[in-house]
Amino acid sequence: MAGHSKWANIQHRKGRQDAVRAKLFSKLSKEITVAAKMGDPDPEKNPRLRLAVKEAKGQSMPKDNIDRAIKKSQAGEGDDYEEIRYEGYGPNGVAVIVEAMTDNRNRTASNVRSTFTKNGGNLGETGSVGFMFDRKGEIEYPADAGDADTVMLAAIEAGAEDVESSEDGHVIWCADTDLNEVATALETELGESTSTKLVWKPTTTTEMDLDGMEKLMKLIDALEDDDDVQRVTTNFEASDEVMAQL
Repeated sequence: MAGHSKWANIQHRKGRQDAVRAKLFSKLSKEITVAAKMGDPDPEKNPRLRLAVKEAKGQSMPKDNIDRAIKKSQAGEGDDYEEIRYEGYGPNGVAVIVEAMTDNRNRTASNVRSTFTKNGGNLGETGSVGFMFDRKGEIEYPADAGDADTVMLAAIEAGAEDVESSEDGHVIWCADTDLNEVATALETELGESTSTKLVWKPTTTTEMDLDGMEKLMKLIDALEDDDDVQRVTTNFEASDEVMAQL
């Protein structure tokens, strides 16, 4: 297991403090507001909004917060947000993709560049690392959703491309354009997922030692602390021994 999946496990072990959860909810609210602004405010009629709401629920975001974020779109908020992707390299040459949503491109670019520089990385040009990732739909289920064979069968019937099952749970992959359809079909068979989102899946990975992983964690934490940054993805690979020491 590489990249964002292991990173999610690290975050889970670290635990989410109240301040971190508040920041997460803020980012999820922004995505919901923008998604609702770009289409219908009814999640059932707006695939992007439906996915945003589903991800928010998977992160235990209160329904009131979700409803408030949708209402903001109808009040004119979210008009000025621009979606930007930054690409660069972190410690040991690990590839990093930063997805941002901002109302001030210059501020965000300056902050992201500075964060890379201060944490042993460097910001590259668009496309400098993107070729090392595929855009995919990722749907996660807990281990008790079913055994590996049950989940695999449900995933195949739903139109998914691949399934990774472990004691931690099930990760189901599909084409980015099929995410809404596959997620809806899986709900019928397996119930609510714990996470449903579009991600950058690494096609090649960079092996990291303990020192490199500690530096990478500092870079990712600093990037995610920026209010304009929605998501950070890397292509790191680390041994179980290294992961256990973090």
